[in-house]
Amino acid sequence: MKKLAKLPLILLGIVLGFFVTTFTVYMFNLDMKLMTLIEPLLAKWYDSREHDNYL
Repeated sequence: MKKLAKLPLILLGIVLGFFVTTFTVYMFNLDMKLMTLIEPLLAKWYDSREHDNYL
């Protein structure tokens, strides 16, 4: 019975942790800051590929 009573607290902790993480990413715009680091690598990989120019 004690395990069943702790379940809502565990779920609340998970949801609260997820909210705090996503809120922090949103407030500090961390997703776009990470993309500025990754974008040159992706551009280098994309530019090295052979492309079909048929339209």
